[in-house]
Amino acid sequence: MRRDFVFTSESVTEGHPDKLCDQISDAVVDRFLQQDPYTSIVAECAVAQSIIFVASQFSSTALVDIPNVARNIIAQVGYDDEILNPRTCTALTSLRDLPLADELRFDENALGDEEIERITVRNQVNVFGFACRQTPAFMPMPLWLAHKLARRLTAVRFTKIVPSLGPDGKTQVGVEFRQGRPARIYSITVQACLRRGGPVPAGARSFEEDIRQAVIEPVFRDEELRPDSKTRIFITPDTGPIMGCGQSVHSGLTGRKNAIDTYGEYSRHSGAALSGKDPRRIDRIGAYAARYAAKNVVAAGLAEECEVQLSYSIGMARPVSLQVETFGTGKIAEEAIAALLRKHFEFRPAGIMRQFKLRHLPRTIKGGFYRRLAAYGHMGRMDIGLPWEVTDRVDLLAESRPA
Repeated sequence: MRRDFVFTSESVTEGHPDKLCDQISDAVVDRFLQQDPYTSIVAECAVAQSIIFVASQFSSTALVDIPNVARNIIAQVGYDDEILNPRTCTALTSLRDLPLADELRFDENALGDEEIERITVRNQVNVFGFACRQTPAFMPMPLWLAHKLARRLTAVRFTKIVPSLGPDGKTQVGVEFRQGRPARIYSITVQACLRRGGPVPAGARSFEEDIRQAVIEPVFRDEELRPDSKTRIFITPDTGPIMGCGQSVHSGLTGRKNAIDTYGEYSRHSGAALSGKDPRRIDRIGAYAARYAAKNVVAAGLAEECEVQLSYSIGMARPVSLQVETFGTGKIAEEAIAALLRKHFEFRPAGIMRQFKLRHLPRTIKGGFYRRLAAYGHMGRMDIGLPWEVTDRVDLLAESRPA
């Protein structure tokens, strides 16, 4: 187990170009699944100044106006200037409509166990799930706090508490650990941009004070760990507030913020993008299943920290390898925990889809489901009822905990 160290994690707002692309890709997935739950689709997006490009291949009965989906997301995020405007930007697509594949259009809810076993993965990947006791969401504290700051930065912009803010922003939190536990806030960084055509702050000092009072202080008000006199706080360091943001500064691409989507690099992640993929893709849903398993292990008291690794090979339904790492915090042997996971958890693709209802959630949640995951993390969300965040296997696992 790691002992004394400082660890930093970052988050970005939904207006960051990479996150804008993730949201567009997942909104396209949502729209297809709302019309046809048995859709197979991959959607990727790139954005630069005044140009949106969406590449997608799909097998579906749905009819989706992909440029319109992209424009709606741009508007909802809040871009409306000459650099990126949903009404005037160029929306390009490269689309491939594949024939309907009967072998992919199965109803997992109507399948027996033998039929579930015959549905194999179509991608090879190692996925990781992680959980720890550092926060109420069983997430690493640096990322948990960075996400809270990023969400607050967006809320302050939408409510016009700081009316000059633009959609793009980035946060980072450094936490000092002692004996493997969070001990103090080492550093806080907030990078924000100014909206073109909006009111200009009276000066850098005034802008910094606005961010301190409206963003940082409310986020830490109810936290057990708060900034102290030695905490280093940086607000748009070096350059001061930047006029213009997003695509005027840097381009965006789907799947480029994997650490932010998962565990802030405190734990491993597969490197495969989570957004823009339908629920048949094991590199997406396997990561959710691994998180579900790790969180239940920690919630059951079998370890203070737990990382679950699943290795999948094309043509097989079950992971060829399931490994557990508890970083010296396990109450029972890691091999015993792995055996419990094999016994009580579902890791086959059709089984995961059935348990989490992954094909049907976009129909049941207003505004879509996957788009809501595309900003502020796919794991540890307490603002959405995510099925892989439920700790409903605790009783089964707790039976193996030492008295």
